[in-house]
Amino acid sequence: MLTIRNTKIYKNNQITIPSKIRKELNITEKSSVNWILNDDKTITLKIENKTKSVKDLVGLGSSEELTNAVDLKRRLYL
Repeated sequence: MLTIRNTKIYKNNQITIPSKIRKELNITEKSSVNWILNDDKTITLKIENKTKSVKDLVGLGSSEELTNAVDLKRRLYL
């Protein structure tokens, strides 16, 4: 287990994730850090390295309106 005892908080409340941890967890500019405050006042961090794609959005929304791709395309050109 890698333990870092101190990380400085910079201006505007920014922090730097230590390089050993960034390398071990493959954290990049596109990564997302989720902060979870536990009941015992400790913090759990979860790192998401996955870049979102269109495939991730499929099925997130829904509509009551029935659609027909051919009719929609025709309406574009009328």
